[in-house]
Amino acid sequence: MSDIGIFFTLAAGVLSFFSPCVFPLLPAYITHLTGGKIEDSKLYVNRHLLYLRSFGFIMGFSIIFIALGASATFIGKLLMDYRIIIMQIAGLLIIIFGLQMAGLLNFKFLMREKRIQPEHKSKNMLSSILLGMAFASGWSPCVGLALSSILLLASSSDTLTKGIFLLSAYSLGMAIPFFIISIGISYSLKMMRKINKYLAKLAFINGIIMVVLGFLVLSGQMQKISAWLSAYSLFQL
Repeated sequence: MSDIGIFFTLAAGVLSFFSPCVFPLLPAYITHLTGGKIEDSKLYVNRHLLYLRSFGFIMGFSIIFIALGASATFIGKLLMDYRIIIMQIAGLLIIIFGLQMAGLLNFKFLMREKRIQPEHKSKNMLSSILLGMAFASGWSPCVGLALSSILLLASSSDTLTKGIFLLSAYSLGMAIPFFIISIGISYSLKMMRKINKYLAKLAFINGIIMVVLGFLVLSGQMQKISAWLSAYSLFQL
């Protein structure tokens, strides 16, 4: 699972960041992290603080995501005797979540929102980490579906390391665009308006990626592809 699974989780992390319930909130999170303000469609922020606090925020949500991945894998290992059934159920659920993300299904109970709105601005690095942890804990529907899919994938991993690695890739996928675009909008908010136009299309792409992942897990092709890639890597060496 390590090769193909990492690709899917990394892509899911990137696209989760661009989901309609995360990306538009970026300026609000930045102002809470740095004590900056938005006036006349411009973001006024101390960029040195932005670099440090963004790193703290990323650390915060990565801690939660990786802990969830380790927990999912641990539970999966306890049920190792039922691994085939778990993989089939996981694959089916990932397909359903993917269709929901793509807008091809509309189960209202999957769209219940649990969003944590910070009341106080971040004052130091620790509070930035805690804000990141709060963000990860308060899943919005967009992130929740993608993250749940990756956790289902992690639960079918045969080792704890693989599960942690999968969620580390997911966190990295969210972290890279978060950091780059945070820096970009500190110079101009025009980038936000341009990207906002494509959020629906990106959500559809994310959903389709999850559907493909689900079919691979359900059919057992994920393991075959990973085995083929591993064998090819060894042959190259």
